[in-house]
Amino acid sequence: MSNSIPYATFAVILLTSYVTYLGIKRPPLVDKLLFSTGHIRAYKEYYRMVSSALVHIGWTHLLFNMFSFYFFARYIEMVFGPATLVVIYLSSILGGNVLSLFLHKDHEYRAIGASGGVCGVIFASIFLLPGGSVIIFPIPVPIPTSIYAIIFIIITFFGMRRQTGNIGHDAHLGGAIVGLAVTAFLYPEIISRSPVLFAVVVILSVTLLYYFLKKQPYA
Repeated sequence: MSNSIPYATFAVILLTSYVTYLGIKRPPLVDKLLFSTGHIRAYKEYYRMVSSALVHIGWTHLLFNMFSFYFFARYIEMVFGPATLVVIYLSSILGGNVLSLFLHKDHEYRAIGASGGVCGVIFASIFLLPGGSVIIFPIPVPIPTSIYAIIFIIITFFGMRRQTGNIGHDAHLGGAIVGLAVTAFLYPEIISRSPVLFAVVVILSVTLLYYFLKKQPYA
């Protein structure tokens, strides 16, 4: 293992938790950091493409994201090192927000949370560390990560199609795609190790992207 203690994983969790705590105590801070298509396009506040991942709606939102991040990120860091984890995480955050910015370019869209980055880390883990499993509440039995990847894309499709609630499914998809792309660039052997799963995920993701790009302007 490259590192027995996942320092970068803990650093991300502590920083995100602290900024979220400040945002809960000082709501104007959230307005300064959140993802906003209007502020990014009109005022060139590109820092929001990353800073939005540091704030969350509340403690439940934070705990869900950080628990998911910890579960997958620590193994990536311990096996492949902190640099790999940080590159995948930050790239996935940017990828998710770039997709959101494009899909919502014609109207104001606001979002917060690290979900795009977390999704990128999850998909990276599925291919870097194959053979794992996850438990999705309320399903009481572990689900193979390969099956989880397919389920994730299907759920994202219907979530983007309906656009219900405050869940940024497009950021989830963008983060997952970029996370997987960066991982394949850093470790191309993951493609030959799981060629069928990789092809299925890529084809489904590209098809989903094409569907929504053709559907512009976003309703």
